[in-house]
Amino acid sequence: MPAAGITLRQAWPADSGEIARLNRATRQAALPYLPVLHTPAEDLVFFRERVFAACEVWVAARDRIVGFCAFRPGWVDHLYVDPAHHGRGLGSALLAKAMAAHGELKLWVFQRNTKAIRFYEARAFARVATTDGGGNEEREPDALYAWSRQSRFGSAT
Repeated sequence: MPAAGITLRQAWPADSGEIARLNRATRQAALPYLPVLHTPAEDLVFFRERVFAACEVWVAARDRIVGFCAFRPGWVDHLYVDPAHHGRGLGSALLAKAMAAHGELKLWVFQRNTKAIRFYEARAFARVATTDGGGNEEREPDALYAWSRQSRFGSAT
């Protein structure tokens, strides 16, 4: 359950700008080792034209958006929570929206993002593959995680 005063709601395309800014700020704060590859204007176009076109997007908000999850059948594409709001159940509540909507999910996480890895493993996601980063634009080693309502992919260890 989210922190007091914070609600979950489905996002609207009009939220694209706020979500793009939150994504950029959260990545810079929580993943400082990643290169900055796009401008804020490019981020906005990406979220408005690609993410909202392909994904169901949910946000955690009070007076502003402090977290979001973008997912589509079989995949969680984005899950970011403002670091100032970590540990308040927002990521869990947002991820639960995707898990309730789909019986199986996969997602990519950077191998150095150990906090996120612990988060996903605590929610029964299991590592199924790793890469050297050659397939992502950041060129950062990552890992593929999977979850199934039937635990087909195994349990977290």
